[in-house]
Amino acid sequence: MTLTAVLSLIALGAFAHGNPSHLSPRQLPPDFDPSTLPTYNGTGPTMLRFGCHQLVIDRIDPLVNPGAIPSPHQHQIVGGDAFDESMPLTDIADDSSCTTCSYSDDFSNYWTSNLYFRARNGTYKRVPQFPARFEPFFGNNTFASSINGGMLVYYVSGGQNQTTAFPPGFRMFFGDATLRSEPQGQWNLSTQTCFRCYNAPNYGGDLFRPCLDPAVDTMHLPNGPCYGIRSNILFPTCWDGVNLDSGDHKSHVAYPVEGPHIFDGIGTAVTCPPSHPVKIPQLMLEINWDTTAFNDPNEWPEDGSQPFVLSTGDATGYSQHADYVFGWKDDSLQYGMEAGCAGADCPGMATQTLSVADQCEVPELVGENYGGWLDTLPGNPPQPTPTGKGKGKGKGKGKGKGKSRKG
Repeated sequence: MTLTAVLSLIALGAFAHGNPSHLSPRQLPPDFDPSTLPTYNGTGPTMLRFGCHQLVIDRIDPLVNPGAIPSPHQHQIVGGDAFDESMPLTDIADDSSCTTCSYSDDFSNYWTSNLYFRARNGTYKRVPQFPARFEPFFGNNTFASSINGGMLVYYVSGGQNQTTAFPPGFRMFFGDATLRSEPQGQWNLSTQTCFRCYNAPNYGGDLFRPCLDPAVDTMHLPNGPCYGIRSNILFPTCWDGVNLDSGDHKSHVAYPVEGPHIFDGIGTAVTCPPSHPVKIPQLMLEINWDTTAFNDPNEWPEDGSQPFVLSTGDATGYSQHADYVFGWKDDSLQYGMEAGCAGADCPGMATQTLSVADQCEVPELVGENYGGWLDTLPGNPPQPTPTGKGKGKGKGKGKGKGKSRKG
């Protein structure tokens, strides 16, 4: 069976959900033979799919607010331990000694905002995360299905000689932390940023590719209770071929002439514009938020609105964004993009266990509370006033360490 056929089956939800110790098989075609599903075919498209354990939660942003301690809002960060309040346009793989990602040559950093629950009385609690579902046909992906926090990372290439891996020092940004309404512009970005509302336990409703199922996918935070919310964020797939960064961290990358490429696991762009002629891998981040503990309607706003808010202070979800600083060692990513493989154990690519990745960490620089019930979001970004009374207790105890990484 070809990789395209494998991905089509996955997109239709044909594969099992759950974790290694508890799989929930879905009905498969009568002629389905798992032995015909290799993890790679060696010549066709590549789709790396791997987990990255949480590196740190902190209120710094070396891309948008370099040198600022603290930055305006809080992020969760994964990847290499070179992450700091400022990151020069150099090869961060040379500055890293470990990574929280399962591909041990990936010292890149990836970061997004956090999700909080706001109780009726105005107090907040950070929403915990849960691992990615176990996909037995993507090789050994127990790392991704076992992480506590962090995210799932995807890199897609159309095949050999189809994409150019990012160069050392490259970085880019997707989204707008100030948005509070659907973005207006040249492109419809609903296939590039979304929230999936799981409608039953065990990843219920996760039947189609990210951001392509109107029954469960929205650009805004879901309006009703979910058995978990999944964030998906996709980056542009064309590069100007010259600049490692730009003033807005966006202008050096662009979408294809035909528009943003949906996530299909087998391609990145048909035609890049003349201003950005280089096809780069499609990068997608995926985060699962465990909202099940917050489904009590008595704790939701009295006006019927949904109670979740991003760490930007945004209760709409339109400010969902992500930052990326490339840090793969040597030519390891280019090798992967040419390997024609799928999953987290592509032949020839170095990997590590979760127990090893879990040892990689950096100290928090801001050292503020973010655990338990909080009176305000970290940094106290502006947001609408909540309505009614609730059970939130306030005075979060947090986990802030506040240790310097400098000298």
